[in-house]
Amino acid sequence: MHRERATPSRREFLHTVGLGAVALGAGAWTNASRAAEPGAVGAPGELVKLSEHLFVYRGPINVGIVRDGAKALLIDCGDGSVAQTLARLGVSTVDQIVFTHHHRDQACGAQAFAEKGSRIGVPAAERAYFDKVDAYWNDPKNRWHIYNQHPHHLMLAEPLRVDAVCADGQTIAWGPATIRVLATPGHTDGSVSYLVEIDGQITAFCGDAIHDEGRVWELYSLQKGTVTSDYHGFLGARPQLTESLKRLAAASPRRLVPSHGVVMDDPQKAIDALVRRLDACYEKYVAISALRHYFPKMFTEYAGRPGQMPIRPGRPAPACLRHFGTTWMLVSKDKAAFVMDCGGPNVVERIRGMLDKGEIAGVEGLWVTHYHDDHVDGIPAFQKAFSCPCITDRHVAEVIADPLAWRLPCISPERARVDRTPQHGESWTWREFKMTSYHLPGQTLYHAGLLVESGDLRMLFVGDSFTMGGIDDYCAHNRNWLGRGVGFDQCLALVEELRPTHMFNPHVDLAFDFTPEQCRFMRQNLAEREKLFGDLFPWDHANYGMDELWVRCHPYEQKAAAGRRVSIEVVVTNHSAVPREAACRAVLPRAWKATPQPWSSATIAAKTEGRVPLALEVPAPAPPGRYVIPIDVRYHGRLLPQWTEAIVTV
Repeated sequence: MHRERATPSRREFLHTVGLGAVALGAGAWTNASRAAEPGAVGAPGELVKLSEHLFVYRGPINVGIVRDGAKALLIDCGDGSVAQTLARLGVSTVDQIVFTHHHRDQACGAQAFAEKGSRIGVPAAERAYFDKVDAYWNDPKNRWHIYNQHPHHLMLAEPLRVDAVCADGQTIAWGPATIRVLATPGHTDGSVSYLVEIDGQITAFCGDAIHDEGRVWELYSLQKGTVTSDYHGFLGARPQLTESLKRLAAASPRRLVPSHGVVMDDPQKAIDALVRRLDACYEKYVAISALRHYFPKMFTEYAGRPGQMPIRPGRPAPACLRHFGTTWMLVSKDKAAFVMDCGGPNVVERIRGMLDKGEIAGVEGLWVTHYHDDHVDGIPAFQKAFSCPCITDRHVAEVIADPLAWRLPCISPERARVDRTPQHGESWTWREFKMTSYHLPGQTLYHAGLLVESGDLRMLFVGDSFTMGGIDDYCAHNRNWLGRGVGFDQCLALVEELRPTHMFNPHVDLAFDFTPEQCRFMRQNLAEREKLFGDLFPWDHANYGMDELWVRCHPYEQKAAAGRRVSIEVVVTNHSAVPREAACRAVLPRAWKATPQPWSSATIAAKTEGRVPLALEVPAPAPPGRYVIPIDVRYHGRLLPQWTEAIVTV
């Protein structure tokens, strides 16, 4: 990073303004912002004057204001609070708003402007995410079996009228400005930037393509499939974003104005730093990625590079095991069967066939490694066919017993009955085997491990958390935390402690293991990632930029009768090393004609999960339907408008 100039005091800052809270020039903004908490958006209502006719409102997001006398054109509008500051510029009418992308924090305040006659312009590729967004929310494929994160669900809760679309290369002449549309996909598939030529300068309003020099707002929006679905595409939008950043640099703007972050006076330097950092983060990820086992052609350019962990060879499974689909079956000496995972009805048919042939004498237990649909879809049929207990860690049980309460990748609507939830490290005996249950927060936070011991065998069933290639962290939406003692570091510490002779993944029919040196190598890689990825985001820990669900609603979806009370808990994970204050409020549907909701708050201890309870009334005349309830969040000096959502079906 370059050396900072001295930051003026608040009094000096206001004294030099001339328009109350309007700052002069981009430099003052850049320095003041960097002196604040990283990623903070500055004082609400603050305006920055870039030139005679161009301003930026610093609210929850940065809103561009092109002024022409008493009229203005806005670039994005955030939560709409920009309306409260326009009078200070002599603006009485917002003639038009153009949006960089469809995310809710960019546009949740637009309805009030539209109702007053403002024309709404949106990226051509994302029009349906504005004026037909109700189709998205009512389509089951966007709720269940989610293997694609595009379009992202951080979209408007209700449709917004669209008057025009903005396409790559289009020129918009408005007042004293000439505005060129530049396609800059990456953060979303249809993101655009606006090159505003005014007062002899070109300023690029670039959405969330970049946050600051070498930084982005978050990483999970860059999940994108290249070989298969988005699910396998960790940082898959990186090449697309890199190309977009190069297009921005080639346009030679005087400055970059991002949606989140600070004005960048040296666009080329800021972009080069981000591209280098993204490349370094991706190479560190590839070095121990389990995906190298499944799709080796995706990573040929990394083969043989220093720092890449060799892929372990597999070996045959012990004779007591059977494998089919995503199921491992443990068979005792007297032919009793203990089944691990049931991904579909074909598993039930396979087991019935084994019973008919006398290969097994009966089914005595079902273990569930994690909640993903290809491991649980067949459980209801299994539980009808076989009378045996279903056992799993409580983190998994909470999801599979009540899937309606969760929104997660690869989730199934099928409910499973769970009979036992042993504690972490709790053991029991089944036939000639000793079994021990563990919470194994690897591929997903909601994941279990099972150690099965018999004689010299120490067999660790790791679900989808490991393969011979390393760790299965190829979907950022699975909540793969970084840090000592959490996430995959916790899992690898457990492997070091247990020293299994064999490890098993339900998708792989061979056993494998890791050497002590490989375990140390992977843990060192993860420790380096915590710092490397942390530098990529404007937060005080990497997990805020990695973990989309650090703020989530529980239950995610529920049914309610009109006239009844609804309770929602906003679950906040404090990834910081110190306590944080969180405040939340629900944003109710317009059709409910409700008064604004109050804020509720809680102090969240460091490195823990806390809950902020909300209560709301469904009005008696509310029409039947499925309603999206966005949640405003205040967290450590940041206002995050409509940051997450819950669903209420009336």
